[in-house]
Amino acid sequence: MRHVLNIHEVDDVRLDETDIPTPGSKDVMIDVKACGICGSDLSYIKVGGIMRQPGGVTPIGHEAAGQISFVGDEVEGLSVGQRVVINPMQTASFIGSGGPEGAFTEQLLVAGAQVGDSILPIPDDLPYDIAALTEPLAVAMHGVNRADVKPGDKVVVFGCGPIGLGMVFWLLERGIKDVVALDLSEERLERARSLGAQAALNPAEIDLKETLYELHGRTRILNREAVGTDAFIDAAGAPNILMQVIGMAKFQSKLVVTAAYMKPVEIHLGAMLTTEMSITTAMGYPTEMPEVLAALPALKDKLGPMISHHYPLDQVIDALKTAASPSSAKVMIDINKE
Repeated sequence: MRHVLNIHEVDDVRLDETDIPTPGSKDVMIDVKACGICGSDLSYIKVGGIMRQPGGVTPIGHEAAGQISFVGDEVEGLSVGQRVVINPMQTASFIGSGGPEGAFTEQLLVAGAQVGDSILPIPDDLPYDIAALTEPLAVAMHGVNRADVKPGDKVVVFGCGPIGLGMVFWLLERGIKDVVALDLSEERLERARSLGAQAALNPAEIDLKETLYELHGRTRILNREAVGTDAFIDAAGAPNILMQVIGMAKFQSKLVVTAAYMKPVEIHLGAMLTTEMSITTAMGYPTEMPEVLAALPALKDKLGPMISHHYPLDQVIDALKTAASPSSAKVMIDINKE
């Protein structure tokens, strides 16, 4: 038997005991060692699951690292004992996002496993909890890639949860020093500071436009002043952010929305006309996960601020509550701990 974290109804999530599935010739089984709690997990719980059939369940968890315990006869390039992470967006069974498998479990079946695609090997000396950051760091890297910034540019990141912190991390790693991080939680702001952000501020306690004048300089567009920020990245999802950015953005600056907005947000297109600013979005990690994984061995010692809590699998319900609190960063579930 194994345990699987399942959503049964709205705000009803349980650690259920179930049979271990029987893998086929094209499948692998993974003894999960670490799995991070994602904001999407919390969102799925609020809405009662995703693609859940009446009376059914939605297994959740997708930020997983572990060790292969079974390899099907038709699977190439993988072996028992190999240390790996999963790329959930490439799994045939949509692991943790509406399919029959979720990664908050001791034994995870990956159907149709392919090395370099749904399964990515990890070095022997990379800790499992750091390896489990590959997926959220890939989300963060994709947001930074969509911002298309370079050293010398000035960037503002709204939100210092795990994805926002990951964006701060990648911006700094790429030599972009003028990074302002914004969040309402002092604990999260302190994590951004420890990563090296130029400033980490609570937007409720400052005049943001005036502060950015001081930090990023000012310029003019026709008859109004604008901040010198080149790119804004929204990892917070507060409805007022879009109009706030439009109201202070400089000529041909960019806003990248990575947060999930569940309701329409009103924007003033007329106010954008003279700025020629761009608003775009970023979702997932179409190509970034292998790049992140390749970078992790050299960067692992810098990633401590990304993980705020560790819980065993049998305390996962408490861990979900912690992950929903504004003071947390990445909450990691330790499974089959060595």
